[in-house]
Amino acid sequence: MPALVLAAAQTAPLAGDLSTNLARHLDFIALAARHGVTLLQFPELSLTGYELALARNCAVTLDDARLIPLAEAAQRHAMTIVAGAPLRLGDDTLRLAALIFGPDGAIGHYAKQYLHPGEDTVFLPGEAGLTLTLDDDARTRAALAICADTGHPEHPAAAKRSGAAVYSAGMLLSVNGYAADTQQLQGYAREHRMAVLLANYGAPSSGWQCAGGSALWDENGEHIAHAPANGEALLIAERRADGWHGRSISLD
Repeated sequence: MPALVLAAAQTAPLAGDLSTNLARHLDFIALAARHGVTLLQFPELSLTGYELALARNCAVTLDDARLIPLAEAAQRHAMTIVAGAPLRLGDDTLRLAALIFGPDGAIGHYAKQYLHPGEDTVFLPGEAGLTLTLDDDARTRAALAICADTGHPEHPAAAKRSGAAVYSAGMLLSVNGYAADTQQLQGYAREHRMAVLLANYGAPSSGWQCAGGSALWDENGEHIAHAPANGEALLIAERRADGWHGRSISLD
């Protein structure tokens, strides 16, 4: 089995401050690159914070010049980067999106399919899942999820049918919901024989007390590693011939 290095960026974004948050994303990317990361997953709406009232004013487009540094970093480090933001499409509708920066320099997106109450007053739901190829010979594929997607068992089931070996979720998990939500993610790993990667917030956002604890479970549902409950950290998990190995690195 070829080596694979996944990472979850546990961030603390400033509300609506895309410029500052983007610079912090580049810090995470630089650290991930030093550890040979293949896929770097950021939390839901990581570029803006979970700020529904600010979403329209903070929305980006796929050709937004502000995103160029992320695209260049992905290409420079041969890394797939998944960051969260409100995305404005050509018809001026918004999607709650995972922006995908590929190692070839391309920029794509996945739109959240299952919206929480309140999100549906701002965003339209996505219509299809998405899988990414993480190595040159297409032996490893990752399916993306955004927060409430994971609350619908049909979503990870569809990911498995698509050939995914990794289910990568950008989320905002609260202190109160963390135990139940992570138990569910662990169950998906075990049921579908997929590694499950979770990137969560490490600080409050829009009044939500976030739980941190970004984590990875292997294909057997075994918990490999997690980040602290508070603060910014990079969770790194490497698949080797003898299985998964993980660790968390705090960011100053």
